[in-house]
Amino acid sequence: MTVSCPVPPASSGAAARHLTPRLEGTHRPLKGAAPSADDPGVRQTAQLQSGTRGGHVSETAESRVGRLPTEVSASIFYSATVGDATALLVVEYVDGEALISWGNDSAAHLLGHPLDELRRSPLAGVLPDLGDGGLALLLRERTAQVTVPVRTATGAAVECVLVAMPEPSGRRWMVRIIATANELERALRATADAHERRFATITERSPVPMLLSEQGMRLAHVNEALCDLVGLRAEQLLGTGWLAVLHPDDVDAVVDQVAAVLDGDEGQVRVRLVLAGHEVRTAVLRLSPLLTPGAGAGFVGTLEDITDRLAFEARLAHQATHDPLTGLPNRTLLNHWVEERFTAGRSGLSCLFLDVDDFKLVNDSLGHTAGDTLLVELAGRLRRTVRPGDLVARFGGDEFVVVCEGLTEDGAVGLAQRVIATLCRPVRLGGVDVRPHVSVGVTVQTAEHADANELIRDCDIALYQAKAGGKGRVALLDESGREAARDRLRLVADLRDAIEQRSLTVAYQPIFRAGDGAAVGVEALARWRHAERGPVSPEVFVPLAEQSGLIDGLGLLVLDETCRQLAEWTRELGAAAPSHAQVNVSALQLDPSLPAQVQAALDRHGLAPHRLAMELTESALMTDPAAARDILQALRDLGLHLAIDDFGTGYSSLAYLRHLPVDSLKVDRSFVAELTAGHNEIASAVIGLARTLGLSTVAEGVETPEQAAELTGLGVTYLQGFGLGLPMTGAECTTWFASRQELAP
Repeated sequence: MTVSCPVPPASSGAAARHLTPRLEGTHRPLKGAAPSADDPGVRQTAQLQSGTRGGHVSETAESRVGRLPTEVSASIFYSATVGDATALLVVEYVDGEALISWGNDSAAHLLGHPLDELRRSPLAGVLPDLGDGGLALLLRERTAQVTVPVRTATGAAVECVLVAMPEPSGRRWMVRIIATANELERALRATADAHERRFATITERSPVPMLLSEQGMRLAHVNEALCDLVGLRAEQLLGTGWLAVLHPDDVDAVVDQVAAVLDGDEGQVRVRLVLAGHEVRTAVLRLSPLLTPGAGAGFVGTLEDITDRLAFEARLAHQATHDPLTGLPNRTLLNHWVEERFTAGRSGLSCLFLDVDDFKLVNDSLGHTAGDTLLVELAGRLRRTVRPGDLVARFGGDEFVVVCEGLTEDGAVGLAQRVIATLCRPVRLGGVDVRPHVSVGVTVQTAEHADANELIRDCDIALYQAKAGGKGRVALLDESGREAARDRLRLVADLRDAIEQRSLTVAYQPIFRAGDGAAVGVEALARWRHAERGPVSPEVFVPLAEQSGLIDGLGLLVLDETCRQLAEWTRELGAAAPSHAQVNVSALQLDPSLPAQVQAALDRHGLAPHRLAMELTESALMTDPAAARDILQALRDLGLHLAIDDFGTGYSSLAYLRHLPVDSLKVDRSFVAELTAGHNEIASAVIGLARTLGLSTVAEGVETPEQAAELTGLGVTYLQGFGLGLPMTGAECTTWFASRQELAP
């Protein structure tokens, strides 16, 4: 079994270069072991004793070093005569006592004393078996030797030959300690037995699978943990039997790694273990070199089963690149897949961008579980519709992307049409047959596409064109589409600048009391006059702000300017000022931070909360009803009035409406327009519902006196529309409200 060889570290590198061939297990002696009778150093000692020519040469060397300081001369002499593998001491008499003044690493390792401790130690204390008689025989005027037991670092007593060579001064001696081969072998074997017992104890108690080779690739010991891992008995693994457990394709890699370890390196290699029942486990084999006295070189190794860890890491990697709901690649993997093909110089990519039309309606009416079921079904249909090599990914929400190679424009459009036909078949959701519709944007790779982002961006633009044309349509991006997209990007940039520079303005449309026609309030309306394009319709720039993430900035600008203007009117007009102003709030502004933003604007301009009303559309409230109710309640707690805009055009239930903290409903202009054709049923129902719930009503879009009269007869509270008053600037409103006060009786 294995022990550490008690030779200085300097010898281990030399030993490793003479190690056992890989699979042969052939013995090679360790360099640096005990010298034999043929050792040149031993022969030199004999020559020195007999006074031959070798002694004359030694005297010349001594005369050269005797004039140097002890450590320098000893180092030169020792290096020039005996080399690193021999234990050497320098001894001198101080006050009648033989003290060690210098020693080398080999002596320190052999004797088990640190160098600093050896120096200035009595020789008799380090070599107690020498005795006074042996000391007198050893330290003489000429070279002498004695044989004496020496206690080594392992605690064993080894019979050694001590050779002392005096310097010409007669005050110092170079003492060489030479262990006889038989005694050294006996001591090392005793130490090896102790190490073997200790190693066996440690390895058998270890939960880590361990293996040990004393010679080449042949195992001499394995522990129980290793046997448990591979399901074999120890005798089946010893020798070269353990190689049968390795996957055939991994054997060469293990042999190469063992060869490197036998050359003195440490290393590791990943291997596959073929277990009983053909189960394959993956493990890391870690190896360290090991020198075995009397045998040669081997290794000690451990096996770490990493199969479960690799499976866990694979699951994490899959989760990072795949959609958990549908199992499709996600946006990250999509971008990587397409970018790889761009980097490789591949061309001929086609991209389809899909969006499920009215998907929100499914979520709102049937619940999110039904929506998830629909997405999973559509994902499966997509996989079955495209070719095996095509990539299908979930881009996010209700959007999917398909990327293909080798399709022409006609081929890509044809695939998009097949996708629509397949996906539009009915799906059973919550006991209801739902027929989904999808819009598809198509783009084909051109030289203008520099990377994956540009290809997918153009496909998204094509989808935007398809949805603009209606539901269930396919649009192939052409140059006009690209130009429209570029124009849209420029408009977004200009809108951002306009918000930051506060160059947008606010117009105010009067709101009248239905009974007497008094102007009681205004609605704040954002207006944008572009430097080059002229007036830009709110129907264009408000959705653009929502889609580009600018709606918060736009909304806060309108809120702040309205509060400022209302405070100014109060100072200038007094009682003639509008009693309140209504500000529209986008669904994207329904954030828990909104109440604090409103309070900050009121405080900034010294405005009482009841002077401000917030309008929210019915559809905005239905995006997240619970969150919307909490935000509305927080606004109501500030003292604001709240109104639901465009009521009757969404899908909210009356039960939900009943629990909202609102003050009024706005009758949508589409219902007011129907009055002209004699249809007042919906307008009448909305006004009646509001009256039942104790809410006021505002009819917007009033264009004619006849509409105003009919709405008043139905019991509406307030009227608003171009037929009664146009939107005006703040200055125009100041004049207009002042003039109405003058006309009042």
